Amino acid sequence: MAERVEASVEEGENTIEERRIGAMWELEQKLDQPMDEEANNLKNMYREKGLSMLMLLRLSFQSLGIVYGDLGTSPLYVFYNTFPDGIKDTEDVIGALSLIIYSLLLIPLIKYVFIVCKANDNGQGGTLAIYSLLCRHAKVKLIPNQQRSDEDLTTYSRTLVAEGSFAARTKKWLESKESRKRALLFVVLLGTCMMIGDGILTPAISVLSATGGIKLSSPKISSDVVVVMSIVILVGLFSMQHYGTDKVGWLFAPIVFIWFLFIGATGIYNICKHDTRVLKAFSPTYVYLYFKRRGRDGWISLGGILLSITGTEALYADIAYFPLLAIQLAFTFFVFPCLLLAYCGQATYLVNNKEHYNDAFYASIPRSVYWPMFVVATGAAIVGSQAAISGTCSIIKQAVSHGCFPRVKIVHTSKRFPRQIYCPDINWVLMLGCIAVTAGFKNQSQIGNAYGTAVVLVMLVTTLLMVLTMLLVWRCHWILVLIFAFLSLVVELSYFSAVLLKINQGGWVPLIIAAISLLVMSVWQYATVKKYEFEVHSRVSMSWILGLGPSLGLVRVPGIGLVYTELASGVPHIFSHLITNLPAIHSVVVFVCVKYLPVFTVPEEERFLVKRIGPKKFRMFRCVARSTQERR
Repeated sequence: MAERVEASVEEGENTIEERRIGAMWELEQKLDQPMDEEANNLKNMYREKGLSMLMLLRLSFQSLGIVYGDLGTSPLYVFYNTFPDGIKDTEDVIGALSLIIYSLLLIPLIKYVFIVCKANDNGQGGTLAIYSLLCRHAKVKLIPNQQRSDEDLTTYSRTLVAEGSFAARTKKWLESKESRKRALLFVVLLGTCMMIGDGILTPAISVLSATGGIKLSSPKISSDVVVVMSIVILVGLFSMQHYGTDKVGWLFAPIVFIWFLFIGATGIYNICKHDTRVLKAFSPTYVYLYFKRRGRDGWISLGGILLSITGTEALYADIAYFPLLAIQLAFTFFVFPCLLLAYCGQATYLVNNKEHYNDAFYASIPRSVYWPMFVVATGAAIVGSQAAISGTCSIIKQAVSHGCFPRVKIVHTSKRFPRQIYCPDINWVLMLGCIAVTAGFKNQSQIGNAYGTAVVLVMLVTTLLMVLTMLLVWRCHWILVLIFAFLSLVVELSYFSAVLLKINQGGWVPLIIAAISLLVMSVWQYATVKKYEFEVHSRVSMSWILGLGPSLGLVRVPGIGLVYTELASGVPHIFSHLITNLPAIHSVVVFVCVKYLPVFTVPEEERFLVKRIGPKKFRMFRCVARSTQERR
């Protein structure tokens, strides 16, 4: 009987304790609610502003200098890297041209310009932008901001998926295991790191290929002189970046515009002068005949063909700088036709002059316009590097916003176009990397192998992420997703298998660059998550604060005290140390939380969210500052 009474008393005490704890929890929730209501009232979802036709044409023109310079300078070195040992059969030239035509059609035009570029996150492109989209539609995020109020304040609210749908099953499969989330983040960071490597290799190969043309006119000039010239040009290019994309775009766009006109006109000239039989390369049967005739050598040559579509990955990363429609118009009606004409013209010349395989571009130019073309080509090569530099700055900014990269200085260079940015620290790191690669290799063949490896890996990562985007975000039918994945992977895996054979011939460079970048990003992301988890688990309960009384057990002196925290709700652990070790505290205490958003600008009325926490007499507040990094 005594045992029953004792058990009953103990049970009653437990019940009272549970009720007391429950009441304190309810009071704590009432006095320190997360900022869900404030976050849900925000209207900052990105929308493309309506543009007049005149402004659209202006931006299409500007995009030539920022977005398409890299893709446009590929004719300088494609045929040389495709046939490094010479041309044995003229039919091989037609087969290579057919591969170039269909590569340009399938990858830059159809896949990127009209499909992938639509998967932008608040106007931004790149692998991290796709990851941000996926995190909003599935719980796959391994970076901070896991609380509901944090999600609403940084990535906005996610949409719901219909139960039982294919998208819902895919979402459940992806969310079910931590290893799958980690694998997804690894793939995203790998693509981002390869893009950083692209930003180093693109200026090196573009400038070195252009300046190398001077040896055709002056054969006595040594390769070392060409390398020095290239390095001087690279230093000048990176020194101009602080002027901003808008000013640089206006300076570079006319050069690229003239360049495309020149290579298009030269292509027409060569087709008319020599013969038009190369136009039969538009038949895909010549792709089959090319591989049948050349066998393994033909497969290896895909590493050179791949260079015809380099710059496409930078195109996607650069969509943040211009409206999507402006980029689509520029490529479809100007860039694409000019590139086709340029490659057809070079192929026509090589069919009749096989011995000029190593300098096909400059050799196919009429002698009367050689020097003007050399000047424009050098200018276009400089501009071509701009696409990769701008794209690298864009993805670095996204990585910083997601907590995956050290917080470097980000400068917004235009008030009119707020998405145009400049990263001083990254700019100089890229410059040193370009100089090292240019001086180390001294020839475009090995740099081309390295460049191709970086590009194809970025493309493969983008394809894998786009499959998930089409399923979870766009809710496409699985058959459409299968068609997209099949066509993309057939082309890209073919190129990937070819560049793997050239790993020891320069292809190892982007892997080293990516490994270093991946190490930096992984360590930073891990430390950021651990720091955030510590703050979440060690935050002080409101019941403890209430027990201190209105004065918090201290002397309250006039003024405002700011306490920084990573938390969007709750009292940070550091505050308990503060009031334990100090005899006085300010009469007003504000917990400041800075959230870096993956957008290019936050409206002024949405940059600061302020809410009272605790009783009114405590004079404690929380302020969430929503930022996109520094603005010039």
